[in-house]
Amino acid sequence: MELSAVPQPSGHTAGEVLAIRHVDFEHLGTFAPALAARGLTIRYADAAAGGLAGIDALAPRLLVVLGGPVGAYEEAHFPFLADELRMIERRLAADLPVLGICLGCQLIARALGARVFPGRAKEIGWSALGLTEAGKGSPLARLAPCGCRVLHWHGDTFDLPDGATLLASTPLAANQAFAIGNRVLALQFHMEIVPVEIERWLVGHACELAGAGLDVGTLRRDTEEFGPPLAACAPAALNGWADAAGL
Repeated sequence: MELSAVPQPSGHTAGEVLAIRHVDFEHLGTFAPALAARGLTIRYADAAAGGLAGIDALAPRLLVVLGGPVGAYEEAHFPFLADELRMIERRLAADLPVLGICLGCQLIARALGARVFPGRAKEIGWSALGLTEAGKGSPLARLAPCGCRVLHWHGDTFDLPDGATLLASTPLAANQAFAIGNRVLALQFHMEIVPVEIERWLVGHACELAGAGLDVGTLRRDTEEFGPPLAACAPAALNGWADAAGL
């Protein structure tokens, strides 16, 4: 199992964030320093490399399920997804904190019994979220300084799970973020992106971008413009949720 760690600052209560990673460039990004500042040690488990073997889903203080270029319903092709679903289901049943990003959001929706399916079109690029009334009262409201403009990178969407509170939408995907109480936050989009790392995304998803007819130069320029404002306020949104989740 490949695991890496962020050193724990002194003077804080110990605890672990377990981040399930599917491709190496989709990591915790700007969330990592905010979590480390809480005294949490960050560990990555690489799902596609057998990194989930032997992990107790209930042990970490926080489970984060990151993004990846596979469908949340493709466990017949990618068996590790079934293991992730079981881990998420155990966390949910135990009312322990779970954060899902993109694929992770979709897996949380599936674990809650909702359908995940291909959207009307791929939603890739920078655009603003429309916050619901509940979203305006949630930690996502802390994205206001950057106009709630985030990076979208998905082709699938999902039905809102029973009991979930919808926090955000876009014209192309009605369900962009939801919460279950204070301990579960699911984000269809990427607000953790480190702007200077966009080239890794462009290379890693080159075939998808070409197939969708998207212009790499436009994505690069938009990231240069919109990435730094998001990077400045995204940790505040994460911290607002982490506070409510008891982290």
